[in-house]
Amino acid sequence: MDKSALLATLYQARFDDLKTTAGEHNLPKSGSVEMLRARLIRNLILSDWDFSTDGLKTISNADLGELLGIFGIKKSGSIKARRQRLHLHLHHDPKQLTTDKLDEKTKEEIHALCKDLELPLSGNKQTLLVRVAGVLASQENAWGKVKKSLRRPRNAANLPAIPRWEEETVESPEVEETVSHFVEDHDEGWTFEEETNLREELAQMGHEISQATIASSVDEELRVQQTKDERSIPPMIQETGSQETYSLEIEAALLEMRERMAEVHALARDFLMVSSTTNEDDMRAFIDSMRHHGFSTDLPPVHQAIHQAIMELDYQIQQESTAAVAMPQSWSEREALRFFEQVRSTLRDRLENMLALNPNDPVKARMAFEGEARELGLDLRIPSISGRVHALFDLHLEIAETQALHDPTVQRRERMMRILHRGAIHMNERERMTIERLERNIGSFEELVQTILESGEDGFDEAQQALVIRFLESKGYDVNTADLRPRVLACAGILGAELGFLSPSEIPRIAPGVLVSETEVDAIVIELKALASSFKTEEIEEGDLDEEIAESVADAAHNINRVKSKIDRVDDLLNRLRG
Repeated sequence: MDKSALLATLYQARFDDLKTTAGEHNLPKSGSVEMLRARLIRNLILSDWDFSTDGLKTISNADLGELLGIFGIKKSGSIKARRQRLHLHLHHDPKQLTTDKLDEKTKEEIHALCKDLELPLSGNKQTLLVRVAGVLASQENAWGKVKKSLRRPRNAANLPAIPRWEEETVESPEVEETVSHFVEDHDEGWTFEEETNLREELAQMGHEISQATIASSVDEELRVQQTKDERSIPPMIQETGSQETYSLEIEAALLEMRERMAEVHALARDFLMVSSTTNEDDMRAFIDSMRHHGFSTDLPPVHQAIHQAIMELDYQIQQESTAAVAMPQSWSEREALRFFEQVRSTLRDRLENMLALNPNDPVKARMAFEGEARELGLDLRIPSISGRVHALFDLHLEIAETQALHDPTVQRRERMMRILHRGAIHMNERERMTIERLERNIGSFEELVQTILESGEDGFDEAQQALVIRFLESKGYDVNTADLRPRVLACAGILGAELGFLSPSEIPRIAPGVLVSETEVDAIVIELKALASSFKTEEIEEGDLDEEIAESVADAAHNINRVKSKIDRVDDLLNRLRG
C-alpha cells in the first residue's frame, strides 16, 4: 500500500483496527489509542527517521514542522518547543503525564523527564518539578491527539506531505580537530570576530559550513567550553521559546515584560482569586486587558509568554496550598518557616502601611509587600513561604474591605446612591449621565451640602434647597428636573441628618410615583369596601354539632377556592395601584 494511503488509513482507524495493523507488523499493541497511532506512524510511515532523544536534536527546524504535521499535532513554536512536543507525543500518554500527577513521580523520574525535555538538571525535586510543569503547561492540548481535520478529512488535499529523510555528509575529522585546537588556544573565551575567522578558515579548507550537520557540530563544539565555565542557576520559570528570533519591537516588548514579571505575577494572582486557567475565554480577556497596564499583549509572543507565566503561577499556587498544610520537606524549608514566624509581626505592621499607601490598587500593594518580604530575608521561591506571605496579604486585604463596608461614610454614600439610582432605567440618557457624574464627585457634593447647612439657620428650608440646586447647575449639573431635583434634595437631607443638622422627619421626601384621577380613586374605594365586606364571616344557623361539622367538611374545598379568589382580587388591586 502507498504510504500516503496508509497514513490516511491510520488517521481514521479505530482502536481495534490499529491493534490489528500493529499485530500484522509485529509491533507492540500496548498504550492508548493515540500512542498506538503514533507508534504505527513512526514505524510504518517514518521508519527512516531517528526519533530517539539524541536523534531529535539532529533534526532541523523545517523538518520538525513537517514531522509534527505528519503526526497530526501542532506545528508552531520554537525549535526547542517543537522537539519537546514531539518527544511528549511519541513517548508519553497525555492522560497520565499531567501537572496534577507530577507529585506522584520520584525525583529520578522527574530528573529523567528534565533530561529528555532539554531542561536544566540542577536543583531539588521541587525545582525540577516546576520546570517540567512549565513545559506541560505551555504544551497543553498541543500533543497526544491527532487533529480532527485529519481523522475526518473532507478531501485528500488535507493530508500532509510525507518528508523524505536524506543522509547528510558526515563531519570530517579535520573539522573536529580544527575546532578542538581553536578551543584549546582560546581557553579563556573568544570574540565574535575570532569565531567568524574560524568559520572562514573552515570554508577555505573546502568544508560546507552552511550544511546543517557541520554547522551544528561546530556550534556544539564551540559551546562546550562555555557550558563548562557557566554556573548553572536553576530558573523557577522555564522559557520554552527563548531560542526563537524575533524582531526588535517584539524583543523589546518581551524584555520589558520580563523586567515587570513581578507586576505580571501580582495581576495574575488577582485574576486567579476569582477565575481559573481552565476558563480560556476569561483568561484571554484578562491577558488582553493587561494592555491597559502597558504590556504589548497584541503581539503573539508577548501574549504567549504571559499565558505561560500565568499557567506556571497557577501550578505554583496549587503547590503553595499543598505546602501550607504539609510538613516541611527539608531542613532548609523548616528553618525558613521558623524565620517567617519570627518576622510575621513585622510583616503585618508593614502590610498596613502598604495598603494605606495604595488603597485603590491592590496589585501595587502586593508587589510592594513582596519586596518587603524579600528585604527581610524571606525566600519566596519556597512554596510554603510564598504561600504564607500571599495568604497574609489576602487576609489583611479582606479585613480592610470588610472594615470599609462597615464605615459610616461608605454606608451613607451607599444609601444616597440607592436614592439617586432609583428608577434610573426609566430616565433619559442625559439624566443618567448626570447621576454618574454626581456619583464620581460625591465627596464634593457632601462638602457643598455641609457648607450650606452650616451657614444657614436651623432646618433645610426652600431657600437652602434652591441654593444647592443653583450651585450644582452653575457647575454644569443638569439637576433641576422633575426626576433629579427631589432625589438630589433627599440625598442632601440624608447627609444633614447624618451630620446632626436635621432630624429624620425634616429630610425632603420623594413622591411615591402613584398618580390616579378622582374617578379612579372612587372606583378603588368602592372595590376596597367590597373586599372588606367579602371578608366578613357568614352567620351559621343553629343546629346540631354533628350537622355543623358535616357541613364544614363538605364546604372545605369551596371555602379554599373562595379565599384564593379574594387574594387574587387583592393582588389585582395592588397591581393597579402600582400603575
